[in-house]
Amino acid sequence: MASLPVVNQPPHQCGALLDHLSRRVRTRSETVLAPLGLRPRHLLTLTVLRDHGSSTQQALAATLGIDSTNLVGLLNDLEADNLIERRRSPEDRRRHVVDLTDVGAKKLAKAELAMAAVEDEALAALTLEQREQLYSLLQQATATTDIAACVGAEDESVPPVMYR
Repeated sequence: MASLPVVNQPPHQCGALLDHLSRRVRTRSETVLAPLGLRPRHLLTLTVLRDHGSSTQQALAATLGIDSTNLVGLLNDLEADNLIERRRSPEDRRRHVVDLTDVGAKKLAKAELAMAAVEDEALAALTLEQREQLYSLLQQATATTDIAACVGAEDESVPPVMYR
């Protein structure tokens, strides 16, 4: 049996390690966010609204990389807790614009403190300098990801999600 040719592979593959680390972080994240009544997907939505401002539901779905039908359920959860507000777009009454409320901004700040502790646990073996380097490398790697191609969106004006 002939072996497959190896084309420009780095000496180490990162995918399995990134997957393992992300699973650990996600499990802990769910645990620390639950008392706040949030899930990781809620946190991401609130973060996008804070960092990018008001958004139409369609643009928000594309930015988050989720189906607009699933977004409605997610926004229903957040709106029920007064974390976001939906209103009709003045330009196009068929569209809804989503805004972060003051209550949502305060809840997001609490959640980010909880998430900082999770990150401290997960990255405890790294120095502060190494964490900054990891952050920079991950930003660089994700900056080349074409969000529109990943979700099949046609709207290239949708900004990619940037993490802090």
